[in-house]
Parts: sequence; structure tokens; C-alpha cells
Amino acid sequence: MRILITGATGLIGSEIVKQCRLNNIAVNYLTTSKSKLSKAENYKGFYWDPSKNEIDVACLEDVQAIIHLVGASISKRWTEAYKKTILLSRVQTSQLIFNTLQNNPNQVTQIVSASAIGIYPNSLTNYYTEDSKEVSTSFLGQVVEQWEQAVDAFSSLDIMVSKVRIGLVLSAKGGALPEMAKPIKFGVGAAFGSGKQWQSWIHISDLANLFLHVLEHKLEGIYNGVAPNPETNTYLTKAIAKQLKRPLLLPNIPEFAMKLILGDMHILLFESQRVSSQKVEETGFNFIHYNLQSALQEEY
Repeated sequence: MRILITGATGLIGSEIVKQCRLNNIAVNYLTTSKSKLSKAENYKGFYWDPSKNEIDVACLEDVQAIIHLVGASISKRWTEAYKKTILLSRVQTSQLIFNTLQNNPNQVTQIVSASAIGIYPNSLTNYYTEDSKEVSTSFLGQVVEQWEQAVDAFSSLDIMVSKVRIGLVLSAKGGALPEMAKPIKFGVGAAFGSGKQWQSWIHISDLANLFLHVLEHKLEGIYNGVAPNPETNTYLTKAIAKQLKRPLLLPNIPEFAMKLILGDMHILLFESQRVSSQKVEETGFNFIHYNLQSALQEEY
């Protein structure tokens, strides 16, 4: 089997590529950096520049499925200009792949796209499943809604559409975890706001395996990319401190303080989404890291 991956050199993409190698799945990948092009038989790079609508159509050769991960990081300050970048990097790239498939012969039968649990509204009490129709009115909620709509269009090409709504990814190599661990390491860590907000997390290796599970079992529709046991922000902060063997001495950090520092992006720390993993588990997917401490031990 050969698949095409966008975002293959990012945090999640790198882990998926690693799992593909273990499972003898050949990978074509798209990159905006010509210095990252590889020509190995099982790992071939192809150049694209979505901002200029440029793509090497040879990337589709012998490809049966696409894993679509690319998107600008949401962990940078959300200026008005950067908000446009966050949205366009998801919608524009999806549109370019769609047009390329529409206008060129190919064997693609499925696309598995990244999405995010940010589509679910902020709530301390709701337990969200994939059937939830409510969409968050936050900036992230609107981005995810438009992102998913762009991916849904692939079904008009008779391509199966699968979406993985990703939660807080736990990896010491990047993403949120190193940023959360940094102040704790220096003795200035604390929970945010009330600390009662839910954090639906997943270990990076489980997430990579989940993408491949959805692909290999041809699972159509939406699947939450979260582990079975969400935890509160207070519990998560304490668990990281315990793993790093550091004390938590400071009171919780108030929301207004983080809004001053981070601007609109502060909602990433204060919004609450308790999200269910039941649907993907019922398809036979087994998580390696069911509990938070086990996932953190793997990283620190």
C-alpha cells in the first residue's frame, strides 16, 4: 500500500511515518521545502506551494489513500493576519488537493483528514460524541467547521471521507506538553483559571496508530482522536509536576492575566471539552495509554 501524507514532517506526521515504516506502508509526502525532498522508494517527497496553487501531480502515483494533516500551528499569537493564515493553511490546502484529484487520473479511494475537538462548544458538563451537532462560536470552532466542510467535498469525487478530531497531543517532542512542562520545571507552574476545565488528551503514538486504524479498516465519518479518560486541567498540571518531581507552589493563574499575555489564543488553556473515545474503541481500536500517568511516563 502507498499513501500520500501532507504535514509528514510535523509532530503527528513524523510519528505516522514511523508507524508506516513498521507496517510496510510506502509513503509519498508533500513539502514546501525543496531541501526536505527524499527519493527513497518507500519515502518519496514531492514539492508543493499551496499559496501559489503549485503541486507536483506525480505525488499521486500509485497512491490509494491520503492522510491530510497540514495546517499552520495554533500555538502562535493569534493576530488578525495570523488568524487568516490558520484558516487558509487548512482550507486552501484541502482545495488544492481536491482540484488535483479532480483533474488528474488517480487511484485514491479514501482521505483521512486531521480535525480538532475545538469544534465542540466550551462546557464543563457536556460529554461530546461525534454525533454532537453543536459548533463552538469561538475562532477555533469556526476554523474547524470550515476545514471539515472543505474535506467533505472529496465525497463528490467518490472518495471516502474520514476525519479525526484531535485533542491535546502528549509528546515531549513538541505541541502543548513541553510548553505546559516548562514553567513547572522552573517551579512556577500552576493550573489555569478554576482548573476544572476538561482536557481531552491523547498520546502521540496512540494518535498515529488511530489514523492508520481508520485508514486500514476503511472507517468513514468522524472519529474523536482522544484517549478514554479525559482529565481536568488541575489534574493534568499535578500529573506533569509529579512526573517531573517538581512542587506546585503557586495559586491558579487567572484568565485575565493569560489574556493579557496571549490575547485570543488564551482560550486554548481555558476552554473545556470532555470528549468520548467510545466510537473508535467500538471498531476494535486499542489504546496503549489509557491513563494520563502512563502517557506522561512514556515522555519523561
